[in-house]
Amino acid sequence: MGWAKFPSRMQTQEDALVGRIALHYKLISPEQLSAASQRQSTDRRPLSALLVDLKFISTAQAKWLDHARQQFFSKNPGSTGATPAPAQPAEVRAPEPAPPAPAPPVPRPVTVAPVNREGLPSLQQILTRAFEAKASDVHIHARAPLQMRVNGVLKELKTGALEPAMVEAILKDALSAEQRALLDEHWDLDLALALPGVGRFRASFYKQQRGWDAVFRTIPPTPPTLEQLGLPQTLAKLTDFHQGLLLITGPAGCGKSSTMAALLSMLNASRQDHIITVEDPIEYVHAPQGCVVNQRQANKHTRSFANALRAALREDPDIIMIGELRDLETIQLAISAAETGHLVMGTLHTNNAIRTINRILDVFPPKQQSQIRAMVSESLRAIVSQRLVLSADGNRRIPVLEVLYVKPSISNLIREEKTFQIRSVMQTGRSEGMCLLDDSLAELVKSGQITKAEARRHAEDPKRFA
Repeated sequence: MGWAKFPSRMQTQEDALVGRIALHYKLISPEQLSAASQRQSTDRRPLSALLVDLKFISTAQAKWLDHARQQFFSKNPGSTGATPAPAQPAEVRAPEPAPPAPAPPVPRPVTVAPVNREGLPSLQQILTRAFEAKASDVHIHARAPLQMRVNGVLKELKTGALEPAMVEAILKDALSAEQRALLDEHWDLDLALALPGVGRFRASFYKQQRGWDAVFRTIPPTPPTLEQLGLPQTLAKLTDFHQGLLLITGPAGCGKSSTMAALLSMLNASRQDHIITVEDPIEYVHAPQGCVVNQRQANKHTRSFANALRAALREDPDIIMIGELRDLETIQLAISAAETGHLVMGTLHTNNAIRTINRILDVFPPKQQSQIRAMVSESLRAIVSQRLVLSADGNRRIPVLEVLYVKPSISNLIREEKTFQIRSVMQTGRSEGMCLLDDSLAELVKSGQITKAEARRHAEDPKRFA
């Protein structure tokens, strides 16, 4: 079938250029291009759209091809809409017995597009590679190479800098129409993304000066166990509480969500209770075992954490898990729920147990301080503050803990505004399962699991590891 047999869009330079770019970057084969050209005898849509319909390329790849075409013709306006010369490259014709003529070179304005020779990667391919590399995070930034965080260190992949249009195509192709509308309206978006056959990711999309960016946190398909996280089995004691406030704290990326998920999974398996979680977004999915589990996402299933907590008190819960205690109203409702006989579990971005207590108290205005101190002293059950430190061999990260169990003496110190004395009580409470962060670091240094330099980076008292 020659070009004279039918008038089609493939006679325009736009589609001819799209075909050459797709072949050059090995997105399609010559046979696939021929099949698309034959389809154009009855379907006059652009070549990129037909290639998607035939499942030869993804929607993201089609968007990038169209952008490359527009980029070239915007720089060569005299070429737009012109009909190419009769002698077309062999790879945009139907196969013929004669040997194909060599394809003309791809115009230089297009070849600078920074993709690898395998073509534009899909988001699923990128995130699949992250799981295989055991990366905790994936960074996709405009005008920067792909990056993955492995063992706490960001590593660049050999992809070259990604053009803003390419990044936008990769990211927005993974979103629903509703999510794209929200992103375009607010310029940032947090969500949980589930890719069949790959896993779940906590995703943050946002706009910056160079274009659209996104960061993805990998989430295993099932909640982990304490053993898998490298945490001591003594933490199982935390699941013995039936009411009160239990807090998991630490800086961003220290594994708070994973520790919380492991404890919640133990409660789910060992009790016959009603568990309600409020998260933003939902990370680990907990299938009901012994318990009934209901998971709600802020701004999707409920207006806010505070709204969900107020409603939860009327939903007969036994255990309430709050993804993050982020404002006064949420903290106040969490303390009230703990006081009324519920086990409330939550996270905070604080570095140790004493700072956690002070952060909760300082949220409230001075006139409420006395009342809140009394409520916290009665409802608080335990605080686990954790970090992830690099092992001595550099191949993994090891959790380091500070653990506080609230006993009557600590409750008195909270009521009497003497939280600074809690540290000394923790030092003498090792037999009760308590420990300080620096003591945990010292034990890891002594056993050779981490270096002194790494201990200094995370220690409350760095001079101890000089």
